[in-house]
Amino acid sequence: MPRHASSPVMHATSSIGIKDAQNEIIDTFSFLEDWSTRYEYIIDLGKNLPAFPSEKQVDANLLHGCQSQVWITYDVKESDIFYQATSDSAIVRGLIALLLMVYSGRNSEDIVRSSPDFLKKIQLSEHLSPTRSNGLYAMLAKIKEIAQKQMCD
Repeated sequence: MPRHASSPVMHATSSIGIKDAQNEIIDTFSFLEDWSTRYEYIIDLGKNLPAFPSEKQVDANLLHGCQSQVWITYDVKESDIFYQATSDSAIVRGLIALLLMVYSGRNSEDIVRSSPDFLKKIQLSEHLSPTRSNGLYAMLAKIKEIAQKQMCD
């Protein structure tokens, strides 16, 4: 199993940048033989997300625009944003884990300026249903919206 499966938010305490995190995901996906294996990997990432407190699973943290229920919160420590999220869907939890690997623990300016190139390079949208793909991009938009808000505060 690729090295990220045990720690989808490992980068939050490491010094690698967003581009490096994206490249690690691209490299990992290049080693996975087919989309069945890639889906299993994504689901495994979701299983390893840190527990999301049930008291934070409230309407105020619910992300609209997703087929599944998705809750997202964040904390700011120094200049870095640490996202927490979960879903009632196994595959969506895995998609959340991929996004957190790239964006959680980063400063708001880097988050806002970065392009999610890795999503195209691993051809994720082409292998998700249209509603899952829309949800993925809704999650990404929310992550960037939070970062943009932090830049203005």
